Amino acid sequence: MTDLPTYLIGLVLIVLLPGPNSLYVLSVAARRGVRAGYTAAAGVWCGDAVLMVLSAAGVASLLQANALLFGIVKYAGAGYLTWLAIGMLRAAWSMWRTRREAVRTAAAQAEPAAVERPYRRALLISLLNPKAILFFISFFVQFVDPAYAYPALSFVLLGALAQLASFLYLTALIFSGTRLSAAFARRKRLSAGATSAAGVLFLGFAAKLTLASA
Repeated sequence: MTDLPTYLIGLVLIVLLPGPNSLYVLSVAARRGVRAGYTAAAGVWCGDAVLMVLSAAGVASLLQANALLFGIVKYAGAGYLTWLAIGMLRAAWSMWRTRREAVRTAAAQAEPAAVERPYRRALLISLLNPKAILFFISFFVQFVDPAYAYPALSFVLLGALAQLASFLYLTALIFSGTRLSAAFARRKRLSAGATSAAGVLFLGFAAKLTLASA
C-alpha cells in the first residue's frame, strides 16, 4: 500500500458522509432495535464487500466505459431508493393517523418486521449504487502499489480497513438509534416526523443518483 495515512483520513471522511446505507441502518435500529440494526448493517457490509471485489477485478471500470450499462444500474438504483422512500412516507402517514393510540397490538408490530427484511434491503441499497462502485474503483486503485507482486493482498488490507471503519460507524448509529426508539414509542408525532424526514432524504438520494454521471 502507498500513502496509508492519506487513505485512512479519506476513509474516515467518506464513512462519516451521510448516505442511504447509514440512514437506513439508523432507521431500522430506531424502529426495530439493536438486533435488526445489525441485520441491516450486515447487508451493508456484504454489499460493500461485493463492490470491493468487483472493483479489484476491474468490473466497475466497465460502468465508466459503457454509458448504457451505467444508465441501467443508475436508474435501477434510483428507482429502488424511490420505492423505499414512498414506503417510509406511507408508514409516516399511518403513524400520524394513529398517533392518539396508546399501544399497538403485537401482531401489528411483528408484521412489518417480517415484511421489511432489513438485510435484503440494505444489501440491495448497497449494490444498486453506481456511484459507490465508481468510488471504490477510483479510491482503492490510488493506494495500491502497482509494482507489488501481490496486489490482491493490498486490496484485502485496504478493504479490511474500510470494513472496520464502517463497523465502528454503523455500531455507533445502531446504539444511537435504539436510544431514539424509546422516544419514538412514546411520541407518535416524533416518530412520524422522523420517518417522513427519512423518506424525503431517500427521495433526495434517488434524485442525486439520477443526475449522476459516469
